[in-house]
Amino acid sequence: MRAVEVREISQVAEARRVAVTLAEAHGFGEGDAGRVAIVATELATNILKHGDGGSLLFGSFEDSSGAGIECIALDKGSGMANVADSMRDGHSTTGTAGNGLGAIARGSHMTDIYSAPGGGTALLARLQRGKPTHLGAPPHPTFGAISLPMHGEEACGDAWCRKDDASGATFMVADGLGHGPLAAQAAHAATRIFYSSAAPLPSEMLPVMHNALRPTRGAAIGIAHVDAKAGQIIFAGVGNIAATLIDGNGVRRMVSNNGTIGHIARRMRDFTYPIVGETLIVLASDGLATSWDLNAYPGLVAHHPSLIAGVLWRDFNRGRDDVTVLVSRVEIG
Repeated sequence: MRAVEVREISQVAEARRVAVTLAEAHGFGEGDAGRVAIVATELATNILKHGDGGSLLFGSFEDSSGAGIECIALDKGSGMANVADSMRDGHSTTGTAGNGLGAIARGSHMTDIYSAPGGGTALLARLQRGKPTHLGAPPHPTFGAISLPMHGEEACGDAWCRKDDASGATFMVADGLGHGPLAAQAAHAATRIFYSSAAPLPSEMLPVMHNALRPTRGAAIGIAHVDAKAGQIIFAGVGNIAATLIDGNGVRRMVSNNGTIGHIARRMRDFTYPIVGETLIVLASDGLATSWDLNAYPGLVAHHPSLIAGVLWRDFNRGRDDVTVLVSRVEIG
C-alpha cells in the first residue's frame, strides 16, 4: 500500500501516477486505467478543495466482491453536513460545477463515505477491471486493512493476512522488530508460515513461527480465529499487537503474552471470547496509538472495514513506525 500526501495542486499528478501504476500492475487495461486516473484525480482535488489537504492511500483488494484497486481519501477538514446532498451532481460549496463526488461514484465499482461536520471526511473507492454496472447490492463487506511503512521507508515491516477453513476465518497481524527491510523480512516469514500451517488453533501456529523467525529480527504477532460453529473468537498473541473486540455490549481488549516471536516467547496461550451479535475485530501494530474509541465516530462501525481502518490510521498514526490496522466484521446466526 502507498500513501500520497496532497497539500498542494502539484501533488494531484503524483496521486494520479501512483494510482495508474498500481492499476497497470494489477492487469488493468488502458481504458480501465484511465478510469482509475479520473477517480484518483477527483479524490485528490476534493481533498484540496474541501479538506485543506490530506492523504490518499492506494492498495489492492481481493474478497467476495472481486479483486481490484482500493483508494482511500482522508482529510481533517470541515466535513459534510449531508453526504447524500454532496453526492448529487451540481451540489457545490466552493463555486465549482459540483460533479466530483458523482464522477467518483460512477467510475468506481463501490464507494463508501464517512463524514461528520468538523470531523473531516473519509472516502473509499474500489475499482475493478471492466465498466461498473452498479446493478444489485454489493456483498456485505467483512474485512479490510491499512498497512503502510513509516514515512521515508519503502519496505513495510508489518504484514497482515487472512485465510478460511471449514470452521471460519483466521486473521494475523505481524510487526517485525523495528522497521525497514529487515523488519519486513521477519513479517513475511510469519506470513509464509501462516499460509502453510494446517494448525487449527492460533497457539499451535505461534511455536512454528517462533522457530522459523529465529534467524530474523523477530516479530510481534497476533492471530485471531473465528470459530463460527462454536460462536467464539480464539486469539493468541505474543508482543504488542493490540487486539480489540467491539460489539453491542461495548469494547473488549484481547490478551496478548509478553515476548518476541523468534527470540523470547515463554507463553503462547489461546484466549476465547464469545461472539455477541455483530462484532468488529480490530488488530493493530504498535504504530497505531491505543487511545482510539469508535464511540467518538457516530455511525462509523456500520461502514466498510477498510474505511474504519483508514479513519483510525488518519487520527491515531503515531508517525514514527510502520502501521497496520486490520478490521473484520463477524456475526453468528
